[in-house]
Amino acid sequence: MNHAVIVTDSTADIPEELVGKYDIHVVPLRLMFGEETFRDGVDISAEVFYKRLVQSEKLPTTSQASPAEYIDVYQKLMNIHPNCPILSFHISSGLSGTYQSALLAKSMLEDPPLIHVVDSRSASYGFGVLVVHAARLAAEGKSAEEILASVEQLRQQRKLYFLVDTLEYLQKGGRIGKAAAFIGNLLNIKPLLSIDEEGIIYAVEKVRGRKKAITRMIERFREDLGGIQNINVAVGHTADPASADPVLEELSRHYNLGEVVLTNIGPVVGSHVGPGTLAVFIWPS
Repeated sequence: MNHAVIVTDSTADIPEELVGKYDIHVVPLRLMFGEETFRDGVDISAEVFYKRLVQSEKLPTTSQASPAEYIDVYQKLMNIHPNCPILSFHISSGLSGTYQSALLAKSMLEDPPLIHVVDSRSASYGFGVLVVHAARLAAEGKSAEEILASVEQLRQQRKLYFLVDTLEYLQKGGRIGKAAAFIGNLLNIKPLLSIDEEGIIYAVEKVRGRKKAITRMIERFREDLGGIQNINVAVGHTADPASADPVLEELSRHYNLGEVVLTNIGPVVGSHVGPGTLAVFIWPS
């Protein structure tokens, strides 16, 4: 049986142990601090990145991998795994050109194999969980069609919210104006954010204070999940795993927690949301 091969990009923020365990092939995006260029998750760790970010006067810039890089990855996998389908999952096309880059690479191959390039319409572990799910199914020998159908079902079931600690990085990235950022920080406003069906970030509501924002996040999850009691949860943090504790403690009061994943929000995603960001992803167990 020809098992599916799983490819993704570094913005999926999948913990290294899961990448290795399920043989997931990760293509890094790039991060630029002035003249210095780093491969996301390869040349710079989350711990080093966030320390440097708060000391930098200018926001770092980011760029997706080129079509040529994806062609190289696909070609190598075709040579190693001939006749195996390749499933390539990527950050929302509404947030990055990464999906288009991978799609163009597929079209440029002279004799393209069975490659499926998927727009996750999400970011960070919001689609990382989909990639891991796909890799588990591939390891079980499921067909590409079965994997893609199951991934889409999980995408519809998964719920996510995130909050930022400061509006500074959203402002620097052009997401909000300077006046709004100044007033928001002055009033200690913590916007509760999510990603819509088209893969675009939107503000769910604004809450004053981090503790209240976390409480409101849990309330939102309870509204979304209805009567579901058994859940899996992943918490994305900015090199501060202890920041996940209040969320996990509160969730454990209301739900039976199955799989629990803690993951760093990587440098590329982190450059747009800043340190102190907390992202929570939930799906039925």
